[in-house]
Amino acid sequence: MKPAISTLMMLFLLGNLISCKAQNKADKEKEIYQERVKTAFKKGWTAYKDYAWGEDAVNPIKKGNHNWYAESLLMTPVDAFSTMYLMGLEEEMTENKELIFSKLDFDKDFEVQQFEIAIRLLGGLLSSYQLDGDPRFLELAKDLGDRMIPVFDTPTGIPYRLVNLRTGEISGNGTNPCEVGSMLLEYGMLSKLTGDPKYYELCKRGVVAMYERRGKTGLLGSWINCDTGEWQDTRAHISGGIDAYYEYLLKGYLLFGDEDLKEMWDVSRKAVDTHLAEETENGYWIGWADMNTGERILSRFGALDCFWNLCYVLDGDTERAEKLQASIYKMWNLYDIEPEAIDYETMQPFEDSKYYMIRPEAIESTYYTWKATGDDQYYEQGKHMFESIEKYCQVENGYVQLSDVTTKEKWDTLESFFFAETMKYCYLFFAPEEVFDFEKYVLNTEAHPFKNTWDEGWKGNKVGLK
Repeated sequence: MKPAISTLMMLFLLGNLISCKAQNKADKEKEIYQERVKTAFKKGWTAYKDYAWGEDAVNPIKKGNHNWYAESLLMTPVDAFSTMYLMGLEEEMTENKELIFSKLDFDKDFEVQQFEIAIRLLGGLLSSYQLDGDPRFLELAKDLGDRMIPVFDTPTGIPYRLVNLRTGEISGNGTNPCEVGSMLLEYGMLSKLTGDPKYYELCKRGVVAMYERRGKTGLLGSWINCDTGEWQDTRAHISGGIDAYYEYLLKGYLLFGDEDLKEMWDVSRKAVDTHLAEETENGYWIGWADMNTGERILSRFGALDCFWNLCYVLDGDTERAEKLQASIYKMWNLYDIEPEAIDYETMQPFEDSKYYMIRPEAIESTYYTWKATGDDQYYEQGKHMFESIEKYCQVENGYVQLSDVTTKEKWDTLESFFFAETMKYCYLFFAPEEVFDFEKYVLNTEAHPFKNTWDEGWKGNKVGLK
């Protein structure tokens, strides 16, 4: 006669069964959400194909389109390609490549904003080359880089903002830190992939020149003269106009191993933590202060500021990351979708900042925090953010921004970062682990993956992520 199974063994087997069922349910949910995010991406892409094919961006409600400049530079197609690749959208990739290689031409007699073109187009082309392998992507990237580097020919090395793509004429001798430093990854990648160091060296010269003019607190101001190096606005913050300068110090170190960048990042982070970060009864926030005195001048935190949390994660500080993430999610939940900026003392949006541009930074922050901690509350937060976009930004034939989060009034435009960033981060919450490996890639500020392919024995980006 066989012995009876013990009660302890029965409980053990039952526990395993429940655990397996729970895991299967979680896996099934992720599979469903994978397809939902892909469907959202394809719906936006269909709107672009139907109403904006060959132009920069689509206006779904009026079934129209718009360009950034006098002619299209294929902003949406180039920005969208790396996300298509990660999602495995073969049909869309094929048609996109055909459009890019048949129409994209940088011999244009008009000025462009160098930094925006660098993070979107130069970054998109370089990443597409690394992911897809087609050398035509790199050829286009080199042509674009060569047309833009005249901006660095200034008395201080701090680049001008604007450049004519045909003539090389530069203008815009007033600039901000973001437009000085947040193309370091792109020019660095161009140098590494072409073997020509000039792109990185010129860009780094501008970054160092900006850093050397930091205030007594270690912070940077908001506006500087490129010719004289004199600050014209000494307000310090991490918002638009400064944000990605700091981001690229850390990411540049992770991608290139440049110890100078690490030193500049360490000094800058300490300055932000000391003079801009503060805890209030409403949470942990990063505000505004004077770059020289450290005097606080504004309790403003917004959508773009959320990037700082991924810096905490990449720098290995999950404790601060979780505190800031709680504030970010609180801001999102004020109206079930985030406004552009709030006063964190009153927890009300500024009158000129009630809109939502389908920005990715809050979702990006949530993803990084989830990957760093493994805490599923952040997975649930990411899922909720995607559902908010589905609920409020979706229209019959695509997705649009919101002009007012309090009323959910629609704003009829869909910019390229919806495809490059927002949908990519939403997808990564639910994608199989093998789709994207943080130990191999650094994402630029437009969420284009860059991979170190030149250092023998390179171990990858393991800072702050499990």
